[in-house]
Amino acid sequence: MRMQVAVDCSGVPYPVLAQGKVTLCGTVESARPEGSVYRLKLVINGKSGVMPEPGQFYMLRSEKSGVLLARPISLYHAEKTHRGVSLEFLILLKGNGTKELCSLEVDDGVQILGPLGNTFPKPQPNTKVCIIGGGVGVAPVAGFAETLQPDSYDFYAAFKSGSYGLDRIKPLNLVIATDDGSVGTKGMLPVIISEAKLRLEQYSAVYACGPSPMLAYVKSIAEKAGIPCWISMEAHMACGVGVCLGCTIATTEGNKRCCKEGPVFDASILQFEKPKVSPAVIEAQKNVPLKKNPDLSVSVAGVTLRNPLIGASGTFGFGTEYASIMDVSVLGGIASKGLTLEPRPGNTGIRIWETPSGLMNSIGLQNPGIPHFIEHELPQMLALKPVAIANLSGSTIDTYIDGAKLLDQTKVPLIELNISCPNVKAGGAAWGMTCDGAASVVKEVRAVTNKPLIVKLTPQASDVVGVALACIEAGADAISLSNSFQGVVIDIERGVPVFDNIKAGFGGPAVRPMAVRLVYDLYTALQTLPVEKQKPIVGIGGISTWQDAIEFIMAGATALEVGTATFMHPLTMKRVIEGIAAFMKRKGFTNINQMCGIAHCI
Repeated sequence: MRMQVAVDCSGVPYPVLAQGKVTLCGTVESARPEGSVYRLKLVINGKSGVMPEPGQFYMLRSEKSGVLLARPISLYHAEKTHRGVSLEFLILLKGNGTKELCSLEVDDGVQILGPLGNTFPKPQPNTKVCIIGGGVGVAPVAGFAETLQPDSYDFYAAFKSGSYGLDRIKPLNLVIATDDGSVGTKGMLPVIISEAKLRLEQYSAVYACGPSPMLAYVKSIAEKAGIPCWISMEAHMACGVGVCLGCTIATTEGNKRCCKEGPVFDASILQFEKPKVSPAVIEAQKNVPLKKNPDLSVSVAGVTLRNPLIGASGTFGFGTEYASIMDVSVLGGIASKGLTLEPRPGNTGIRIWETPSGLMNSIGLQNPGIPHFIEHELPQMLALKPVAIANLSGSTIDTYIDGAKLLDQTKVPLIELNISCPNVKAGGAAWGMTCDGAASVVKEVRAVTNKPLIVKLTPQASDVVGVALACIEAGADAISLSNSFQGVVIDIERGVPVFDNIKAGFGGPAVRPMAVRLVYDLYTALQTLPVEKQKPIVGIGGISTWQDAIEFIMAGATALEVGTATFMHPLTMKRVIEGIAAFMKRKGFTNINQMCGIAHCI
């Protein structure tokens, strides 16, 4: 006996968690730019194959996914099969989640939660309605149009370039606008639909989905024309079933959940706010297109780097180790392995432990000692094109002082004073935990060297900003923020901590938002100081893409250190540099300084 599908009081099926199998995944050829939109078809067999209603959506996640959350994707088309239901989606390639969905192959498994959300209200009998879709927003309204009587509606579609998703609709009139004029009328949506047009055609209702600015326009003209309007909205969400409250939409009736009270809303209650844009972004756009390549060079403590990317201490050796793998000359700088006055063998036991979105390490400052570095490794670093940075650590003030004296006699351009190592028992992060402790080390080292001094801080301090300002007052020329966070992992089979030192350093993509927050807070505090005391920040923590790098720069970082991501892919920093350049060219930024700290200008 077949189980009956559970429905709510409106007859809408309750969502089910099911496995879908991919039957088709490929690019939509008519979409521009090529490869920007994909068509994904899934089949759900058995009782889990519930037929959705027009306007609903699904939470989709590849079973071999590396992302945390499923992605909400509007339904484009659905049909019953002899064994279940076939679902079709149009997916705009945008981030990691959609990239995974667009990379699926036939017979791959997909975790499906749905159908979710409400539906488009049915039009009044014997009337003509107006349907409007923008970009990939054509998917849900085209799916809705499929269910209407042919010739009972006019369909207006707007795209940047090309057109797609219109194969199954049967409108009385199909009108298309494209920004570049490649299809239909050249221009944006207002060139093909207006308040006057709505009045002239005497539509009984308007249905729309697309980018927020377009939807705000549709709401406006529908209200002026006195025509009911239904809009399908989208929002970031975690659950899709109304639990997380992350997808709320501001309305005149209070917050509404996009996944439960939506995604289809009566436009009259929606409140469209103009998105915030930094004045620096608006100003930079005046330079588009750039007449020459952007200038990526930055100045840190008076030393010029060809670009902001620095191989982080402990993750790039002395530069020569990666020379056969990548062209290290493309980097702005290389920070040496953490150096102490005397050679160190490092910690015993397990030293590396992978975690979700991160890497824990307990190396313990294994290094050949500063005298050996000066004689052997430093000459090789100086021979490379990136700026060489000596990372100086110690266990006592005297060892910091003696190490600094030796480095001061060399040609190394910069010293990074490490008072933040999270996995040594003596010294290390202990010096950077308090304002007085940090200031005392910086002051003593500053007294024995004329080298520009970057001070590397720990995120474990209770007042990181206060420690940074104390370091600047004591003579720091720049602040690098931050070193690894501390963590503990347990071997559950043995019932003991994995690392001999128990606590270990934790870095990687998972720490990035916390590291960006530290940079943001410090930059905010620096703006209150006299100009001569406003020192540059070197941002560190979970940078693995050019987008991450831009985020740090906009938060206030002048330069960036990349660590764990190099282990993920040796060419990460090269790709980040290329991505920064491409972004600046697209947005109109001519140099890094134009982006630095602009997130504070709103």
